[in-house]
Amino acid sequence: MKKNDDLISDEELSGIRKKYQSERTKRLRSDGMSQFNFGTGDFSRFIDDPNQVDKNPRQALNDEVEVVIIGGGFGGLLTAANLYKLGIKDFRIIEQANDVGGTWYWNRFPGAQCDIESYIYMPLLEELGYIPSEKYASGHEILNHCQRIAKAYGVYKKGCFGTSVTELLWKEDIKKWAVKTDKNDSILCRYVCSSSGILNRPKLPNISGIKNFSGHAFHTSRWDYQYTGGSSAEPMENLKDKNVAIVGTGATAIQCIPKVAKDAKHLYVVQRTPSSIDVRNNCPTEENWKNSLQKGWQQERIENFNEAVSGRNIDKNLVQDAWTSVVEMTIEEIQKSGLPESEEDLDLLSEKIDYKKMSQIRDRVDKTVKKKKVAEALKPWYRQWCKRPCFHDEYLQTFNKENVTLIDTEGKGIEQIEMNDIVVNGKRYPVDCIIFATGFDFFPDINRRLQCKIIGQENNEISEKWKDGVSTLFGIHSQGFPNCFILGNKQSTATINFTHTLHEQAKHIAYVIHHSKSNNFESVNVESKAEEEWVKKILEQSSPLQALFPECTPGFYNNEGQNDFLTPQDGSIANTSEYFAILRSWRKEGSCRGLIFS
Repeated sequence: MKKNDDLISDEELSGIRKKYQSERTKRLRSDGMSQFNFGTGDFSRFIDDPNQVDKNPRQALNDEVEVVIIGGGFGGLLTAANLYKLGIKDFRIIEQANDVGGTWYWNRFPGAQCDIESYIYMPLLEELGYIPSEKYASGHEILNHCQRIAKAYGVYKKGCFGTSVTELLWKEDIKKWAVKTDKNDSILCRYVCSSSGILNRPKLPNISGIKNFSGHAFHTSRWDYQYTGGSSAEPMENLKDKNVAIVGTGATAIQCIPKVAKDAKHLYVVQRTPSSIDVRNNCPTEENWKNSLQKGWQQERIENFNEAVSGRNIDKNLVQDAWTSVVEMTIEEIQKSGLPESEEDLDLLSEKIDYKKMSQIRDRVDKTVKKKKVAEALKPWYRQWCKRPCFHDEYLQTFNKENVTLIDTEGKGIEQIEMNDIVVNGKRYPVDCIIFATGFDFFPDINRRLQCKIIGQENNEISEKWKDGVSTLFGIHSQGFPNCFILGNKQSTATINFTHTLHEQAKHIAYVIHHSKSNNFESVNVESKAEEEWVKKILEQSSPLQALFPECTPGFYNNEGQNDFLTPQDGSIANTSEYFAILRSWRKEGSCRGLIFS
């Protein structure tokens, strides 16, 4: 490699590695994921829906539809929309929330926004003639768009909300699925599509004394505006005489902390590990740009972004955001250094480039936060992709306010909750309200991931088949579970813009169902050989990020440092463009290779 004076030397890098390792070590806990609760026991109230719902119980259903779709987030909505476009309108979405929206139904906290540009994150904009009001739309606007999709594609006509699927049972004699729910529904369907999502079940720290707390407590995904007053767009007037603690400093926290700081008497921010906070530069949608859009603009922009963040050569960066700038910087530094001759040299160069970027992030903290001790605590000491990068233009500035106190626990978290206090490092902090911004069950075990029993041919459960690793074709079908389609990131691809993956999977599923119906087939299954070949491909091409996880500070990407949680075959195709191309060329080929129709 050529000498690149813009990058850290090998000797300096050795010292940084030690710093990263020491920061990781002091945050490791022997209890790993068992330190968290997922809404059971003393924490069960934290998953209750605070939004207005119809209290009148409905009658149990005993009927039949062509397709049951589990989940009313973007995955479920996109599946419904693509089925509808192909003339398949006899479907029912079953959703545990009381409306569509998924993540955006639950996450109504103040300051909620997408962190992917809204013009590429919010799907079906061109089809529905809608342009978001900002580059990064608010959660309220995104939820409205989810409802817009649902209305346009007939989702509400047979939608079943406030309901959880408990069991899917394949009936071989009639080639249909029997669906059971927690509302005593009994529904038959030919096809079932599961899109249960990953950002809906709150994760809460098992803090001793939570049930004895005399104040009020809730999770950010169940924001209690009855307590705080206001709304996502209005001041929370009820907090003006309240001492509030927000627990967590991840992607949710960095959005809601500036809002709460404006309205609360005093805000305590309880931090285990600081996030990397880059510039967001949100702005209103420009009328001239809006009026200049040509047919096909959104798909072009989505694919342009995907190519940009994947490091591909593109003529023009259409999105020009912080995500793409990281990749552009990486390419620039590689060009300066010359293309490495070996994989080891490439890894070393990547590490040095990563350090440069993280140094810029840490420098931004120094330039923004006035109190030196606070600034030091807010600096992230890990490689950038160890945690999801965050972007905000007010978060760091919030710590300059007199009514904001950072409680840095150095990875240990809150020791104890007492009647009126939280206890950290032996010190008591009086609070009226605790808000848990502690995220979601991101990598659940197989039973929590599917959220229901799926029993296929010969009475086999999919959880048993997958106990040692997922086994599918394209991450969508699994042999022995006919007419069953699963959307998600296992054995598919890992994109920054997750709705892109969901939309490509939804198109594929709709195609297969339409092909099956058009040819009067009753069932579609997977050839064992095709599944074996796909698993082999996953093992060969799984994302290199997995190799990074063991070195990372504990977080949801590496299951709180328990790195054996993810089997190699649970990974994804690293090259996202390749995955999408595989699905498209498979459909274009038209033979439905690897599937068995009967």
